[in-house]
Amino acid sequence: MNTLALPGTRRLPVNLVRLRRVAWRVLVTLARSVAIFVPVFGVATFVTFALRSVSGLSPARMQLGEQATPEAIARIETQWGLDRPFLAQYWTWLTGILHGDLGTSWSNGVSVSTLIGMGLGVSLSVAALALFIGITFGFGFGALAAVKHTTWIDRSITAVMTVFSVMPAFVVGIVLVAVFAVGFGWFPASGYVPLELGLWPWLSHILLPALALSFDTVADVARQLRAGLIAASRENYVTGALVRGLSPRRIFWKHVLRNGTGPTLAVLGLKFPALIGGAVVTEWIFGLQGFGRFANDSAQAGDVPAVQGVLVVSIVLVVVFNLIVNVVLGRITPASQRGV
Repeated sequence: MNTLALPGTRRLPVNLVRLRRVAWRVLVTLARSVAIFVPVFGVATFVTFALRSVSGLSPARMQLGEQATPEAIARIETQWGLDRPFLAQYWTWLTGILHGDLGTSWSNGVSVSTLIGMGLGVSLSVAALALFIGITFGFGFGALAAVKHTTWIDRSITAVMTVFSVMPAFVVGIVLVAVFAVGFGWFPASGYVPLELGLWPWLSHILLPALALSFDTVADVARQLRAGLIAASRENYVTGALVRGLSPRRIFWKHVLRNGTGPTLAVLGLKFPALIGGAVVTEWIFGLQGFGRFANDSAQAGDVPAVQGVLVVSIVLVVVFNLIVNVVLGRITPASQRGV
């Protein structure tokens, strides 16, 4: 067994030393991300909570209408705690968030956490599948275009990805419904079935909306990966590896791919939250009661607690997914491991 030791210390297995180094890098990445997350979350939640004061909306207006008397408005606002000082209200709301309580909807008096949970599972299912499709086909097309650089294959893939990037998701969704749901009858045109009721019923209901959302991700991933791989293949270490007699296949998988995926992973950090946020129109087309549709309905109704809950959940999703991307980026790309 290979061992590694300093003078005066006991020998440790090389694998254990590597494992400790990997764990240390992950912990450093997590610490940096948390150090950024805490102030960002504090500022974002403060601005989010200030929306009610800026908007001038009130639950009394929603319940009593525009003809409500000042006495009735004051009574309802007291019931909701809106007569307290702003900072006291914010602190109560923030401590509730930290305990998983996003407040109560002005529209129906139901917990905002419950309402968001009902739609978030739908949107996360569609967004996760769309991201999987985007990564799979984007990496495939991008790697192929980079390997066949300057050939007709590269030019064809670039042209197709350009078309994909300018196709709106709602247009793609309408075409998919017309062809595969109405025309061939292969998939349902609308609705959602939970995963608990079966894998295929769940997958068949989210596949078309996921495809509609994935086109832009496929295009962005493919173009970023192509550019990154081409740039990495021109570095001096690739020339050195060729001189040492390494095969082109090994050079590509061992060196070019690892160093060229950095920009692509950075793009993915923004894609997953964008897929959830951009699903409003798609959810309308496919009849899905998802997170995006709930956010749209809440904003139109002037339900401030629901909108605030949507924003808080969106912030958490962005931070968590970027944290995952940063950990993966630090583990895969050598430059990130060196802190470059």
